[in-house]
Amino acid sequence: MFRNSINLGAMDLLQSLVPSLLSPMVLAFGLGIIATLVRSDLKIPEPLYAALTIYLLFAIGLKGGAKLDGVAPATFAWPLMAALGLCLAIPVWSYGVLRRLGGFNPTNAGAVAAHYGSVSVVTFGACLAFLDSRQVAHEPFLPALVAVMEVPAILVALYLVRRSEPVPVGQLVPSPQAMGITPVAVPGAWTKVLHELFTSKGIVLLIGGMGIGLLSGKSGFEQVAPLFDVPFKGVLTLFLLEMGLVTGRRLRDLKTVGPFLCGFAIIMPLLHGLLGVALGLWTGLGIGGATALGTLAASASYIAAPAAVRIALPEANPALYLTGTLAITFPFNVVVGIPVYFAFARWMAGVG
Repeated sequence: MFRNSINLGAMDLLQSLVPSLLSPMVLAFGLGIIATLVRSDLKIPEPLYAALTIYLLFAIGLKGGAKLDGVAPATFAWPLMAALGLCLAIPVWSYGVLRRLGGFNPTNAGAVAAHYGSVSVVTFGACLAFLDSRQVAHEPFLPALVAVMEVPAILVALYLVRRSEPVPVGQLVPSPQAMGITPVAVPGAWTKVLHELFTSKGIVLLIGGMGIGLLSGKSGFEQVAPLFDVPFKGVLTLFLLEMGLVTGRRLRDLKTVGPFLCGFAIIMPLLHGLLGVALGLWTGLGIGGATALGTLAASASYIAAPAAVRIALPEANPALYLTGTLAITFPFNVVVGIPVYFAFARWMAGVG
C-alpha cells in the first residue's frame, strides 16, 4: 500500500515537473541564463525592470484584495498563524545551521538567515501562475501571507546577530558597563532599518493593492482586470527573463561561496517547502493554498532583505547571501521546487 502511494507520488511529480519545465516562464528564465553565458548584449532597461516589479507586486495585492471581498477573517486565522510561525522559526534554525555546521561568523550567518527567512514575491507569483495554468483553486487571502512573512524574519535574524556579536550591528554600540559584551542599539539605526522595511515598495504595493482591491471589491477589480489579470503571466515571463540574466551573472560567484552554501541553498528551501505544505494542509488550506505556503516558506528574499541587511549589516558579504538566493534557490524553486511542493501536497491530501 505504502509502495503504491510512493509510486503515485513519483508519477504525480513527473506529471507536474515536465509541463513546468516547458512553460514560457521557465523557458524565458533559461533563455536569460543562456544569453548571459554566451555574452549576449541582451539587457532589460532598468526603468522597464522597475516597472515590471511594480506591476507584479501591485497586481498580486490587487487581485488578492478583490478576492477577499466577502471572506470572513476567521477563515484564514490559522493559516496566518502558520505563516507567521514559519517566518519566525526559519531564520532561527537557519542561523544555527550556518553557524555550527557551516562555520559562518555571526554577521554573515545572520545576513543569509534573514534572506531565507523572508520571502520572494516573484517566486510566489510564479507559484500562482503554475496553479492557474493547471486550474488548481487557491485561497484568496494568500497575498496577505506574503505581507505577513516578509518582515519578521529579517528582524529575528538581526536580533540573533546582535545577541551573538560583541561588535555592534550596523550602528550598535557596546554598553559602557559591559565593555562591549552587551550591545545596545542606537535608536536611529533600528529606526532606519524598520523604516526601510515597512516603507519598502514590496510592502507598500502589496498591502496598498490589497486595500484597494478589498475596498473596490470584485466589481471594481473587473474594471481593471484587462490590465492586471490577463497580462499577468506575460509580464511575469518578461520579469523572469531579466531574473535569468541576473542569475547568469551570479553563476560565476558560485566558486566563491563554497559547497556548503550551495547545498544549504537547495536542501534548506526544500525542507522548508515540505514543512510549509504540511502546515498548510494541517491548518485547513487546500492543495493550491498549501502549495503556495510551501513555496513561500521555501523562497528567499532578494528585494526587502538585501536592503535591510545593507543598512544593518554593512560588513556582511553580499556574495554569500545574493549568490545563494539568486543563483541557486530562486532557479531551484521556479524550475523544480514548485512542482515538488505541488506533488507533495497532492500526495499528503491523498489525491491520486
